[in-house]
This record gives sequence, C-alpha cells and structure tokens, in this order.
Amino acid sequence: MVVNQQQYRTIWHESNLNDAGVVSKVVRVIDQTQLPHAFEVLFISNLSQMVEAIKTMQVRGAPLIGAAAAYGIALATQEDASDASLERAAGHLLRSRPTAVNLRWAVERMLGVLSLQTVEVRSELAWIEATLICDEDVSLNQAIGAHGLGILRQLHASQSRTINVLTHCNAGWLATVDFGTALAPIYAAHDAGLSVHVWVSETRPRNQGASLTAWELGQHGVAHTVITDNAGGHLIQQGLVDIVIVGADRVTITGDVCNKIGTYLKALAAYQGDCAGRRVPFYVAAPTPTIDWTIEDGIRDIEIEERAAEELIGMVGRLKDGRVATVNILPEGTQVLNPAFDVTPAKWITGIITEHGVFAPHQLHGLRGRT
Repeated sequence: MVVNQQQYRTIWHESNLNDAGVVSKVVRVIDQTQLPHAFEVLFISNLSQMVEAIKTMQVRGAPLIGAAAAYGIALATQEDASDASLERAAGHLLRSRPTAVNLRWAVERMLGVLSLQTVEVRSELAWIEATLICDEDVSLNQAIGAHGLGILRQLHASQSRTINVLTHCNAGWLATVDFGTALAPIYAAHDAGLSVHVWVSETRPRNQGASLTAWELGQHGVAHTVITDNAGGHLIQQGLVDIVIVGADRVTITGDVCNKIGTYLKALAAYQGDCAGRRVPFYVAAPTPTIDWTIEDGIRDIEIEERAAEELIGMVGRLKDGRVATVNILPEGTQVLNPAFDVTPAKWITGIITEHGVFAPHQLHGLRGRT
C-alpha cells in the first residue's frame, strides 16, 4: 500500500552492515503503536526484539503475526541454527500471543522446512521461507479482495447507491503483509469505481479501528466514519448498514470465528436485522492459514487472551500542544477485565471469504488440504 506517496509492506527484511563490518539481515516493521500520530519503521535484529514487538502489538493482526514469527525464526538462525535453538525460538514465539493461529502455523511451517536441512544451510533457507510466507500472504489477500468484490458488486447492483459497510478492529493491510483481509474487498471495490462507505468501529480498548483502520482508509481515499463500538447495533437497526465484514484471528473447522472483542455483538445485531426485519449479511474474511483444523468448538476450545489492565485504564491521544500522551480514565484502584477476543458461533455468520472463494461456515471442512 502507498503511504505518503511511497510503497510499503508492513514487514520486510534487508541486509545490514554493523560496526565490525559484519553483514547480517534485519527485519523492518511499521510500528503500529505509534499510529496514527506518527509513522515510524523499526529495526528488529534478533529474536528477543521480535517477540517483544509481537507482545506489545508493534506488529499485530493474525496474518502479520504469522509473518513476523517466521522472520523471528530466521533471526534466531543467524545466532544459532541448531535443533535446540530452533525449539527455544519456537517456544518464545508461541508464548508471545496465544490466540492467533497464524503464529503457530508459521512457526510449525518454518520448523518443518528447517528440520530437514543441515545446520550449515538453515539460516539461508529460513530467510527464503519467511519471505515466501510473506509473498504468499499478499497473494492470499489479493484473492480475498477479488472474491469479496463479487459480493459487493452484487450488493451495489441490487440497490444502485453507496454501499455502507460496517467493520470492526483493523483487518486492513496493517494486519497483514499487504492488502488486508476484511478491507481487501473494500479497497478492490473502491478501486473498481464502486461507491463505498465504511463505518469504522473504534474498537476499545486499543482503538485499532479509530487509530489504524481510519488511518489506512484515509491513506487510500476510502470514505469512512468512525463510530463508538456501541453504535453498530443502532446503525444496523436503522437500516444504515448494508453488510458487515470483519477479519479473524482463528476460525474453527466448523466455522466458529474468534476475532477482536465486540465482534460477537455485531454478529447478533446483524442477524436480528433492521427495524423492518431485514437481516444484514455478516461476512468474515480469513485466509486458510487462519483456520485451525484441530478445533471444532470455538467457545469451548479457543484460548482467549487476557491483556493488561493498563490498556483499559489509559487512552493514548494527542494533546493540544501536539504532544502524544497516555491519560488515565478510570478511578484509582478500579478492577478491570480485559479479554482481547470473543467467539462468534457459525450460525450467525453468512459466509467466510477465503482465497479459494466464499463458503458457508459448514463448508470449510472441504478446504482442508488446500492451504
């Protein structure tokens, strides 16, 4: 995607010459904790830094976390490519964020490739495989955009007016290597000349909608309006939402979807429909690496990450003097609970947009083996 007239991916690697004249590879990532107030690119030169970037959400979004984990393994091989080192690196990465299945998928793929090779060639092959994972993610998301565009074209043809899309959290290019999942069809529709407007749910407590989705939609020139999380149901009820498209952090083989907290409530509202009783289609955009083939019951079996209380207690914003600061918004000593995700049962979901096409939740099992 283009930022300030320059083409970017969210993550890439490049060679670096240190003070001792030794050439090694480093990873560059867009620091998402600084957006929308500043656009900064980080240097990540070792596994520990990558683990920290994932934990602190400098990189976030299920597909991007997977790509970052792959590069984390590659970074680890630069220091030690032994079996023991790979196992340690995998353990650190897997513990960094427990919910997004792409992380585990990427780590297992990297280990599967490297375990078959001698120690001497592992580092070189690790960088090749991590780059391949990134390139594949871009292709998957482009395909999701194309399949989702078909849905939006049909919707536009049926009503001949601006399509109003409700989304939640950030499932755009910032959550992937490029193009995004839930926003990929919206970008494709905008680029194809369809009139589209996005209702952007703010997504407390980290405000990924207000801070990230609104920022990247603005960069791409897509019409959008930020709303409070609790306004989504009202807009659906009033007939102001034509379709809901969200991303996913994990999808079960039966079609249950784990996504950012608040997704479930939007699915319920969409199923209930507007005041005339018309249900609003609710779609999930997810590449097949986000499908967990080992889980059937999402509510019972998906581990829901609980994040730090500080995320709920403080809000980041720009002060009148231009400084960016965190301010406390709760009474001192208040107890908080901060689950990061919820699970939407398959029965509330109209369809899941994958790189292979659009499927009803119960049809996902047919994709097994096509990842």
